[in-house]
Amino acid sequence: MFALQSHRDDLTRLEESDRLRGLRTRAGVDFASNDYLALASSDRLRAAIAHALDRGVSIGSGGSRLLRGNDCEHEQLEAEAAAFFGTQTALFFSSGYAANIAAFSSLPQRGDLVIHDELIHASAHDGMRLGRAQYVSAIHNDVDAFADAAKAWRRDGGTGQIWLAVESLYSMDGDLAPLPELVALAADLEAMVLIDEAHATGVFGLNGLGLAEPLHALPNVISLHTCGKALGCEGALLCGPAPLREFLINRARSFIFSTAPSPLMAVAVREALAIVADEPERCESLWQLIRHAELALADCGVARTGSQILPLIIGNDARTMDLAASLQVAGFDVRGIRPPTVPIGTSRLRISLTLNATPSDVDQLASVLKAAL
Repeated sequence: MFALQSHRDDLTRLEESDRLRGLRTRAGVDFASNDYLALASSDRLRAAIAHALDRGVSIGSGGSRLLRGNDCEHEQLEAEAAAFFGTQTALFFSSGYAANIAAFSSLPQRGDLVIHDELIHASAHDGMRLGRAQYVSAIHNDVDAFADAAKAWRRDGGTGQIWLAVESLYSMDGDLAPLPELVALAADLEAMVLIDEAHATGVFGLNGLGLAEPLHALPNVISLHTCGKALGCEGALLCGPAPLREFLINRARSFIFSTAPSPLMAVAVREALAIVADEPERCESLWQLIRHAELALADCGVARTGSQILPLIIGNDARTMDLAASLQVAGFDVRGIRPPTVPIGTSRLRISLTLNATPSDVDQLASVLKAAL
């Protein structure tokens, strides 16, 4: 009778505070996904998968990559990804979460310090908790705060390697990290830099290479490119200097003890990278939509962020979810985001712009949202 009672109590508390989550299937015009370039349903991806099946590529990998799960499709993707991003090496993971767990739990060593932006992805926080290095947060996008944390640690006797960790484009605020200033600071500190390009890959940079595109070849920069957002697939690629791949293969537990991703997904990601390179008009169309949305949604209080992610801060949890529900009833898939995903008091509507929506859809959303507010 008492089994899982504490869990039931926790769910009750979440419900009473308007923070109980639930799953719902896709419906309405897409203003919620991260499928920025509308590649998830691309005919080219479908054709690549169909051709791979015809030539006998396995659906499942059958084991971890250190056992029998390593496939030539994985290795071909990694070679092509390293060439695409201009890095010495790349390693394919089943998800961005698994890749961040691997990076933060295994790369910084005992005696090192990780200084991370306070708004970095939850997966980075989980990776740091599993790792052996010390870690401290810095005020969001404040380069001086990173510098102060490093100086304080050295002053207190810290002698190890310093790691600076940021997202290039923040998933809930839509703002951009000051990467040139952070990399300049890293040079002064002789620090390593971990850049999560999850929401920038395919959208920013020359040929969709991300906001860190000018930095990829630096020997102290490691970048994460997730494949389940603008690339429309699944998985993630950790890219960086030559020792990265072999070290992670030997030390990253989320790589060593996970069944390898499907070889078919490696095929799909290779094709997605080719689409980004071959069809720059997709990115151009997205930026036209972004500029249109910034104007159309301005009267609703939606700030310009300089990216495809446009948050509307509401504050109150219940009010946020009521607004989201009213938009969903009207046929627009806009989701409410509440703590702990965002700080307390900053519940918001996260309007995500993708090529699954049109300028006309944006105009209609603006009209309904303005009335709802």
